[in-house]
Amino acid sequence: MKYSVLMSVYQKENPIWFQESIESMLHQTIKTDDFVLVEDGPLTKELEEIVLKYEQEYSDIFHVIRLKENKGLGNALRIGIEECKNSWIARMDSDDYSKPDRMEKQFAILKENPEINLIGSSIAEFTDNIQNVISYRMLPSHHEEIVKYSKTRNPFGHPSILFQKEWVLKAGNYREYHLVEDYDLWIRMIEAGATCYNTKEILVYMRIDDDFYQRRGGLNYLKSILKFKKEQYQNGYFSLSNYIISAGSHIISCFLPNFLRKLLYQKMLRKGKIS
Repeated sequence: MKYSVLMSVYQKENPIWFQESIESMLHQTIKTDDFVLVEDGPLTKELEEIVLKYEQEYSDIFHVIRLKENKGLGNALRIGIEECKNSWIARMDSDDYSKPDRMEKQFAILKENPEINLIGSSIAEFTDNIQNVISYRMLPSHHEEIVKYSKTRNPFGHPSILFQKEWVLKAGNYREYHLVEDYDLWIRMIEAGATCYNTKEILVYMRIDDDFYQRRGGLNYLKSILKFKKEQYQNGYFSLSNYIISAGSHIISCFLPNFLRKLLYQKMLRKGKIS
């Protein structure tokens, strides 16, 4: 049950959230022996001090890759994947929180289902602290359901992912694709033959603020998502109806005012509570 943790951080991250995220992965019931942190360009003094603290305290497992320039999450994760020493890699974002038994629960599923190459979980979305959950992202569980869901929406919560390095590399690794670098990789892994699974259990808390909804609007995001959807249609992964429905919904969402986009996500694309 050895695994690497892969995280990327850049200068605009909140230092307190960053430290909480690192701690949540260092204090898993099944501990990592390889924590790979990619600095995506120079950090602020406060962030760098946090990195140095862990680099010193966990010198046997904490591996920092310092990039000279900020070139985006996809680029940072592509480099980080190559540096991970274990076959299994757990992704974690620098402002989210993993439950202490996340890795234990995911490995228990893998023990019973050794054919799985990529496993995620449902997500609790929160503001301020994990006691303030505002919505839940409940995702399809089994491979066939995940493939069907992926024809229109992202079927995984990125910070909940545990995947096999060899399958990530087989699919071509991460690419730089603004805000869809994860979705892009999942589809290529599926096409390469990877078997996927999501546990319904909430194992990761994902931080949501107004900036989350802001980033999912505007022309830059729209150009990126439409380019991605068009590529899936041209490759034959999306049918014409998949492409029209999926692209059309993003066009509408991107041009909504931020408060309406927030309402759309919370009321229509998420669950307010778990039944």
